Amino acid sequence: MGNSSKPVVIITGASAGIGDAIARRFAAGGWNLVAVARRRERLEQLAKDLQGVAEVAIVAGDVTDPQIPEKAVAAAMETFGRLDSLVNNAGAGKWAPVKDTDDATLDEVIDTSLKAPFRFARAALGSMQAGSSIINIGSVFGVLSGMAGGAYSTVKAGLIGMTQALAADYGAQGIRSNLVAPGVIRTDMTDDYWESDYFQRTNHELTPFDREGTAADVANTVFFLASQEGSYINGQTIALDGGWSTTKYLSPEALSR
Repeated sequence: MGNSSKPVVIITGASAGIGDAIARRFAAGGWNLVAVARRRERLEQLAKDLQGVAEVAIVAGDVTDPQIPEKAVAAAMETFGRLDSLVNNAGAGKWAPVKDTDDATLDEVIDTSLKAPFRFARAALGSMQAGSSIINIGSVFGVLSGMAGGAYSTVKAGLIGMTQALAADYGAQGIRSNLVAPGVIRTDMTDDYWESDYFQRTNHELTPFDREGTAADVANTVFFLASQEGSYINGQTIALDGGWSTTKYLSPEALSR
């Protein structure tokens, strides 16, 4: 068994982008990890990178597989004997207006971004003690939908409802639930269209801040919510978007165009 004095976090989608950044932040903060993702070789690389810093139990599989949540919780309990936090990070980034969304796309987004977090939370609650937390990674488009939000915005709004339900039902037991709603963060997934004219206009020119959001911004916020410093925050949605969703900002370039 691993070092049971260290707190333990399950992170889904831990092999790339925001999930990878979250995993490294928890490791640096003194936690052991259960890393869940489809690509075993990426998880093995993460474990190798963190050698001597944190112990990493690997669960390779698709989060939409109904057995994977129980497997992840079993890995935490068998390897470390405890579970202190769950970070539901894995999600599907499929965008289209409602009229152009077929059932296959709808099902994929619901299965990955709503059913899987629900099942992971359900599985984790059985092993969590007072002081534990569930942190869902949603999207600012679940707070304020954008064009072509379709299934994506629908499901991300549902995740906010799930977070509030968890906070109400389990807060009295000392288990907190919160949601981090990033704006568009630059990762491999968003890199292709980052510089496009459309994206500049709908994102950068509407954001009243002087820099872009990073995976580290998300990781630091998630870690804070799981830590003692964030231990009276429950049922909240925290938008990490530089003010995009709460202001009617237009950049000087947009105003003078």
